[in-house]
Amino acid sequence: MRIGSREQVDAVLAHVDARLDDSLARLYDLIRIPSISTDPAYRDQCRAAADRLSGDLASIGFDASVRPTTGHPMVVAHEKSASGPHVLFYGHYDVQPVDPLVLWTSDPFEPRLELLPNGDTAIVARGASDDKGQLMTFVEACRAWKAMTGALPVQVSILFEGEEEAGSPSLAPFLDASASELQADAVFVCDTDMWDRETPAVTTMLRGLYSTEIEIGCADRDLHSGMFGNAARNALQVLSDVVSSLRTPDGGVSIDGFYDGVKELPEAVKAQWKRLPFDEKGFLTDIGLSIPAGEAGRSILEQVWARPSCEINGMSGGYTGEGFKTVIPARATAKISFRLVEGQVPEKIRDAFKAHVRARIPADCSVTFKDFGLAPATVMPIESPFLTKTLSALSAEWECEAALAGTGGSIPIIGEFKRRLGCDALLVGFARFDNRVHSPNEKYDLSSFHKGIRSWVRILAELAE
Repeated sequence: MRIGSREQVDAVLAHVDARLDDSLARLYDLIRIPSISTDPAYRDQCRAAADRLSGDLASIGFDASVRPTTGHPMVVAHEKSASGPHVLFYGHYDVQPVDPLVLWTSDPFEPRLELLPNGDTAIVARGASDDKGQLMTFVEACRAWKAMTGALPVQVSILFEGEEEAGSPSLAPFLDASASELQADAVFVCDTDMWDRETPAVTTMLRGLYSTEIEIGCADRDLHSGMFGNAARNALQVLSDVVSSLRTPDGGVSIDGFYDGVKELPEAVKAQWKRLPFDEKGFLTDIGLSIPAGEAGRSILEQVWARPSCEINGMSGGYTGEGFKTVIPARATAKISFRLVEGQVPEKIRDAFKAHVRARIPADCSVTFKDFGLAPATVMPIESPFLTKTLSALSAEWECEAALAGTGGSIPIIGEFKRRLGCDALLVGFARFDNRVHSPNEKYDLSSFHKGIRSWVRILAELAE
């Protein structure tokens, strides 16, 4: 029987259905390990989670090992007995702290099933969704293929890290040191959401990021506004003038060269987004607003997924305590971030922004910059056969057209895969928006876990074609 044939896929899917309780038990065992990466007290538990995953992968025929880093270890595994394409699957076994514990309705590390009002059942525990439940959908799909056919349809490597919730400080150097071993045709990441409860999604567009803090300096001390008002520069006024100069009346960004290299959204993608069940009006009314503030003439999805942005994240200066103090502030600060899209060079945006600000600082005043983040956007080509086959597999499993999604956020690790391994990444996740990740009573719907496993079974088969 041909690897990846319809008969094989049906047999593997039937095995997934019949052994779901066993899959759930293995997920429970992983969840019970409190692998909190940001707290040194749980260092041994992070190692225990890595050991468990490595042993589990070895038990189904992977060449698996735990690799040390300067922080928590990596799990690396390979099963390359098949021919055809080679995919690298990424996930993370570390979890967020559980505080405040008083808001949990049960032990965060003792998973339980809870019946939901919509009739679904949820797995409630820390890490159930982010990311243990998600990564185990892929492991269980591989297990089912091995159990029913003795092989995987394609070559598979796996990388599980233990510091994603801490900013992945060890990932870049590890990728550099292991680039030849981890080289693959595509990277799959299971750490994202579905479009809605019934519609799966592949996230292929992630915006880049430039974030900075500027400080304006004027007088050598705060001044009495009665004695120095009008005559002395006010740092908050200078800062306000700079900040207000960043945006145009139609919602764009006014920095010279900001839109250099920015491409229009492909018509095929624009058409697919229009078919998505998205309520533009509801998107704003749900947060107490009603008037779009971005670039005029562009849809909300286009604004938050495919267009660059500039946002003021915080401003401070002068007296902000109780009561009133009539001062002219000598110092004022603002935190500003830019979300970047394909075609924009982060370093050029940084330099253009600083030039824009410096040009508006009076000669007897000063400005300093403290940069925090700098990362380019990442985009998976829509003509990629990996994307086409993944969308086809998801649509077959969920019996609806899978969404081709973007995200307004930035996930730096995706850029690291592109820069250090030369691999495009597809984000295929089965979480739902109400999963309460990073919050008390985190959950992962049982249907997400079950159909997530089935989805990966189909994706692996499609990739073998």
